Amino acid sequence: MRVLIVDDEPAARAKLRRLLLAEPDVAELLEAADAPAALALVPAGCAVPDLALLDIEMPGGSGVQLAAALRERGVRCIVFSTAHAEHALQAFELAALDYLLKPYTADRLQAALARVREQLARPAAPAGEWWVAGERVRLAEVHWISAADNYIELHLPPRSLLERATLAEALARPGWAARFLRVHRSHAVNPGCVHRIERLPGGEALLTLTGGQVLRVSRGYRDVLAEFVVGAPTPGF
Repeated sequence: MRVLIVDDEPAARAKLRRLLLAEPDVAELLEAADAPAALALVPAGCAVPDLALLDIEMPGGSGVQLAAALRERGVRCIVFSTAHAEHALQAFELAALDYLLKPYTADRLQAALARVREQLARPAAPAGEWWVAGERVRLAEVHWISAADNYIELHLPPRSLLERATLAEALARPGWAARFLRVHRSHAVNPGCVHRIERLPGGEALLTLTGGQVLRVSRGYRDVLAEFVVGAPTPGF
């Protein structure tokens, strides 16, 4: 496992280095004190770390911004490490596998690494596919995704599959943002499965899918309606 540590505190990096070097499956450690230095260590198109352990508040760019950039370069697992508990919700919304609150223990880091190993053990699915509950699913067959607390539900009518992830995490995966459009804080839809659009007062709308399901587009996401192409124009559009 290749691991990238990014923290502006030398003592914090030293602690992580000491704990990680004791892990038999950690083959390489990369370290940086800020986001620009971290990105320089992970050039696009080259071998990338399997795991990035990121502080959130750092000079030169936050760990939140860095996480998004690292995901675009192929880093599969993100774990945040910070002294600020108020960042926990934001960390999970940004698809972090775990969140370490300083000062954490070696046991707490072990728990985070267990989740990382579980994620890395899953074979990468071909482009346009994803492993869910031991089943390889074609994303084109997923009509919509709904949030259910710390899970998402992938709907492939007449059945659905549950996966432990947030909606934000799912949409941050490579290829997913191009496949699904978020139309509500609780769900995202496959545009190819939209049969009809009905505008509602107040800027909201209803989407009728090819399977007959009806999903609401909230006012905050109404701009995405321009990206839908349906078979027949709906009165009022």
